[in-house]
Amino acid sequence: MFSILRPFLFNLDPETAHDLAIKSLKLNPFPRNMFEVEDEQMLNIELLGKKFSNPIGLAAGFDKSAEVYNSLLKLGFGFVEVGTVTPIKQFGNPKPRVFRLEENNALINRLGFNNDGIDVIKNRIKKEGKIGIIGVNIGPNKKTKDQKKDFCLGFKNFLDIVDYITINISSPNTEGLRDFHDEKKLKDLLLSINEIKKTKKINIPLLIKVSPDINDSSIPEIVNVAIENEISGIILTNTTNTHRDNLINEKKEEEGGLSGEPLQKISTNLIKKFYKLLNGKIPIIGVGGVDSGKSAYEKILAGASLLQLYTGFVYRGPSIAKDIKKELIQILKTEGIKNIEDAIGKGT
Repeated sequence: MFSILRPFLFNLDPETAHDLAIKSLKLNPFPRNMFEVEDEQMLNIELLGKKFSNPIGLAAGFDKSAEVYNSLLKLGFGFVEVGTVTPIKQFGNPKPRVFRLEENNALINRLGFNNDGIDVIKNRIKKEGKIGIIGVNIGPNKKTKDQKKDFCLGFKNFLDIVDYITINISSPNTEGLRDFHDEKKLKDLLLSINEIKKTKKINIPLLIKVSPDINDSSIPEIVNVAIENEISGIILTNTTNTHRDNLINEKKEEEGGLSGEPLQKISTNLIKKFYKLLNGKIPIIGVGGVDSGKSAYEKILAGASLLQLYTGFVYRGPSIAKDIKKELIQILKTEGIKNIEDAIGKGT
């Protein structure tokens, strides 16, 4: 069905097509068993104190305001991350702000954390409940005077209603956000959030999402701060605002974060570097160009325990999680591997 609809959808502005997808998913059109696959138990993995039916997750950015996460779980995803959520509702940057680079199976976006804000989203999740594993990605408002305070406010509001919380320090579209990659600034932020965990006596998994544009010299610093502050997982990576030289489409010069196929090797190489330094102390969630069983397996071999995708969903449609699961299972069988956990880091 998607192959028939895709030409129509791709004639629409990307944001219009996205809004149409959200409206369609609100109708909850697909039965869950339609996206189950044979031998899916080979993809079962236990992480973050949770049992994942499979490691394929939908990254933050698609369901920004937690409107359709249960419908997305029915499409076969092992987990869904909503957001980025800011304390106060915001429109984001001026339109147009999303661009397709079809020749490269890529997107550039400069959305700027458009979302309904903490109160609406928190109440929506409480009302709707959840049929699977849900994480929330939190960030600061554009006009805030205190980004750390915004992070803490987001954490306080979601720590008892979702399965994990991701601190987004890596979007290229919010000024000053990537400054939190600095060792001292990151440590200060994590100390404040861990103090909230201690006060509230809730040990919810806390993840950080890292930029692909960091220098290699920053990796040991981030790893050390993450270990010292008991981070539960590191998401590698967010979008990149560089790496445009090999792109074909004229829209490659648009300002914003590049995602999709061009990010595939960049993020996988960063996963390998982090995996060696982490030495099994913190799991990695691999993101960037995951659009097939092959690309998913490459990230697992590099050291990722879980995976997320977004751009692949845009280009391949609602069956992508099912397709990747089938392809991954076939790869595991060919390699003589009984469970996906046994493949993690085998390529490093």
